[in-house]
Amino acid sequence: MSQIKTISVVLHFVGWITLMGIPLIFLHSGDKFNDVIIPLRSPDYWLFGLTFMIVFYSNGYFFVPRLLLNKKYVSYGLVTFFLMFSVYCIRPFDRLLHIREKESDNRPPDHPPFALHGNENYLPERPPWQGPGLPSYRDRPLSRSPFKQPLDITSFFIFFMLLAFSAAIKTVEKWLLMEQRAARAEADKATAELSFLKAQINPHFLFNTMNNIYTLVLTKDDHAADSVIRLSKIMRYVTEDITENFAPLQREVDCITNYIELQRLRTGNLTVVDFEVDGDMDGKQIAPLLLMTFIENVFKYGVSKHERSTIKIKLVISESTLFFYCKNRIFGLSNSEHSTGIGIKNTRRRLEHLYNEKYSLNISSDNQEYIVQLTLQT
Repeated sequence: MSQIKTISVVLHFVGWITLMGIPLIFLHSGDKFNDVIIPLRSPDYWLFGLTFMIVFYSNGYFFVPRLLLNKKYVSYGLVTFFLMFSVYCIRPFDRLLHIREKESDNRPPDHPPFALHGNENYLPERPPWQGPGLPSYRDRPLSRSPFKQPLDITSFFIFFMLLAFSAAIKTVEKWLLMEQRAARAEADKATAELSFLKAQINPHFLFNTMNNIYTLVLTKDDHAADSVIRLSKIMRYVTEDITENFAPLQREVDCITNYIELQRLRTGNLTVVDFEVDGDMDGKQIAPLLLMTFIENVFKYGVSKHERSTIKIKLVISESTLFFYCKNRIFGLSNSEHSTGIGIKNTRRRLEHLYNEKYSLNISSDNQEYIVQLTLQT
């Protein structure tokens, strides 16, 4: 933010230096350094800059934000007319044209003006900076009434240019600010939504796992203690890494491994779990518990107490992609219900938020077999 302010200050400084430097070039009539110093000593030169600075900053930082952008068009029109009338009365650019004539009038004459060349009707020539079509300074005195003095077209041109430029700057700034607020609100909404989705996943996952351990305890299974240790590892992963949008892939795989071992204790010999990981996980990341929704569904709907079943889970890791595959037979639930659960919906939303167009999810349920194929670009 400070860098933007610094750039803004530099641009303002360069802009005003340019505007104030143009009259010096315009009024320069010779090669002498004094030709540049003369305008700098004149109050009319500084009045020129001060007038347009007041117009620019009062319009851009006060009238446009408080009147124009708040749709107070009548008030803004009256203020604009007042500023325009002030420029009409001051005539800042017209005064610049007379700086050298005033300087010449203040110098003592080196010779009688009417005796030069033996011609008593001789009048001094116009200075070189004053064009042949412009009346002399004496023909256009600045002491005239404001309502009778000629229009200063150049001052009006600069006035309207600065007026439009300052209004445009403030309008664009407000538009950019609104865009930033909208983007921030959208990001906050997405973050809040992700937090809500995670909050839905975690209790559901822990609830199922606790039920499994409870069953082991009731049956006084020797593996109950080992199950508690595995659950503690899962909970450590959940509490430490679930707060971030991404976690190390190795931690996710460890969590899946512990969960599968817990489920094996419950399912016994009727269910065969084929879990395979192929590839290098070093440096890879994934959204935490993203795959757990599919793993949970596998054991929730792919296990039967009376029939043998086979569950296949495979994770293939390459340099730029991560491919997840799972397959199970469906027991006790229709194919459509199995593929449209709240867990699957939440997972799709998380994928949209975190991976946008960098993922591919295909879910099929044919011949009572449920197949999930997920590809992530890492």
